[in-house]
Amino acid sequence: MELKSTSVGQHLAQHPYNKVKMLHAGVEVSGPKHTYTIPFNQLIAIRCKRGLVWGELEFELPQQKVVRLHGTEWHETQRFYHHLMQVWQLWGAEMSQIAADVLLKQMEKIDQRLQQERWLTHQDLVDIQAEIHTSLVSLPLPKERLHEFPNCHPHYQRCVEWTDSGTDIIDATNQRWVQRMLQQHQAFFQHIESQPLNPTQCRAVISGEKNVLVLAGAGSGKTSVLVARAGWLLYRKEAKAEDILLLAFGRKAADEMNSRIQQRLATTEIQAKTFHALALSIISQSSKKVPVISKLETSSKARQRFLIEQWHSQCAEKKSQASGWRTWLSQDMGWSLDEGAFWKNSGLSERLATRLDYWIGLMRNHGGSQAEMLALAPEDLRTDFQKKLRLLAPLLKAWKKALKEEGALDFAGLLHQAVNLIEKGKFISPWRHILVDEFQDISPQRAALVNALRRQQQDSSLFAVGDDWQSIYRFSGSEQSLVADFNRIFGMGEQCALDLTYRFNQGINDITSRYIQQNPAQIKRKIGSLYQGDKNAITILPDSQLEALLNKLSGYVRPEEKVLILGRYHYSKPEVLANASTRWPKLNMEFMTMHASKGQQAEYVIILGLSADRDGFPATENHSVIEQVLLPEVDDFPYAEERRLLYVALTRAKHQVWLMQDTASPSVFVKQLADIGVAVKRKP
Repeated sequence: MELKSTSVGQHLAQHPYNKVKMLHAGVEVSGPKHTYTIPFNQLIAIRCKRGLVWGELEFELPQQKVVRLHGTEWHETQRFYHHLMQVWQLWGAEMSQIAADVLLKQMEKIDQRLQQERWLTHQDLVDIQAEIHTSLVSLPLPKERLHEFPNCHPHYQRCVEWTDSGTDIIDATNQRWVQRMLQQHQAFFQHIESQPLNPTQCRAVISGEKNVLVLAGAGSGKTSVLVARAGWLLYRKEAKAEDILLLAFGRKAADEMNSRIQQRLATTEIQAKTFHALALSIISQSSKKVPVISKLETSSKARQRFLIEQWHSQCAEKKSQASGWRTWLSQDMGWSLDEGAFWKNSGLSERLATRLDYWIGLMRNHGGSQAEMLALAPEDLRTDFQKKLRLLAPLLKAWKKALKEEGALDFAGLLHQAVNLIEKGKFISPWRHILVDEFQDISPQRAALVNALRRQQQDSSLFAVGDDWQSIYRFSGSEQSLVADFNRIFGMGEQCALDLTYRFNQGINDITSRYIQQNPAQIKRKIGSLYQGDKNAITILPDSQLEALLNKLSGYVRPEEKVLILGRYHYSKPEVLANASTRWPKLNMEFMTMHASKGQQAEYVIILGLSADRDGFPATENHSVIEQVLLPEVDDFPYAEERRLLYVALTRAKHQVWLMQDTASPSVFVKQLADIGVAVKRKP
């Protein structure tokens, strides 16, 4: 059966199509120059319209495409339309049964997942949505028509819900799962630690995601969560002890973790390791020779003495080196140098030793060739960076030679060699669950080690606990983007936050949370405190009032309470503390740098050095081109890392913090803190 435009209608319509004919399961619309075949499985709607004189048929296709036939005799148009609709609807009814069967099987498959009584991961959602897409593509009906058929509509509607709101469905399902776990295993969460875990701690421990980042604010119980996570895996029989690898950054932290695990989990089979200890173990198991750590690496004095000796030799033996170093130190660094053999000056050598140690350390951590390091430099820094590399290269070469002669490795070499052995398949990871403490301190080299291990175990999980608000070790290579872009770098998963601090009061919490989140790059979250505390828990005082403040504290601070005095640098320790043991014998106080205070806590904290001077706080960034190229990129926000360091210092205190400002040249931090409500007083 077919329908044609009248000759007059065709002439007046000036349309490319003038004829439509029925096919076995479709229609063909054609004209003098064009033919368009429309199978029923691409046809969404058919409409018949009457104009002033002639009829019109309209065929709607996916993506809002419409094909029209104009200028047909009206009665003929109606007759063709009714016949076509009858055939099309019969075909649709038949196809709907096939489509309903496909959709029903898809829903049954989804329901089987839901009935497994387990956590549904983001990968589950990806798989479900991919299965739905495959099912819809395989249907004989266009998805736009499925709502017309009662046998298809309910199943299709569920598919749409999973496609459009799958994350919400997964979250709600998992929330119900968490509640069931908390009820069924209440005793575990009550007794796994000395105090019952709070709801957000439990939520983090229970998470079944493959990759979990737990944002653990200062004093929020990150160690409890790590221990409980290991305990949960064992308790639920999701893992054996040998399946679990727990990593810490320092030996002290690893020892504390092991003590806690032994005490709470009653096992010594799970042993927390530092990254370097892990690398050492991997190399030992993969090669015939047990690696030795260089004596140069374990002694900063020996390391700096070695580098200065090499520097002396380079300057003495090569005029080009001496000239290059003179330019670097005098012009770029602004140091005053002796005429002639300036390198023989012992004061200069002592001053330069720590810089050489740091610069060579950055090059060792990078581990690549000079060409690879040079490729990292932006165009405007490349020439200068290349000059500096040429001056440092002989020192790095001497370092490598010394290690070879000693038959030893340095820490950077440990990590690089371990990754290399894993990637070559010479070490096969036995760990399906990797738990990492202080994740905000992770460097690209450590991240590479973790990812190399995980590539060998496709079902391995990463449970990382850290706090981007306390990321303060960029100078040693830690890279904040590894936290900020966690799921992009380590794989799909989730981010959850511990929302209660057990360390400091609400007064300190309100100020510090508001202050740190002024940087839009910091991950936003809310934290509460168990203690209300004083309204003016943080106070700014003139630095001339330090002695008066200590006198006042000596009158009411109990012997078992601690006063922590924090400076930006080691040399920030004030002279008044030299006789502190006799001046205030009952006052339990200790001085340390803000960086060293990470992980510490005290009832009272005094922060020194809020000055705009060169040695003040925030520290002015005066990095050489070496740091600019080899360190991770600096945050765009002004003084971002120094602000995080201030956050760390402020959150060491349980009850009260005093910040001592230079009133003649106050730090920029003073106004910033005053603007958000910190009291500025003249006397304690």
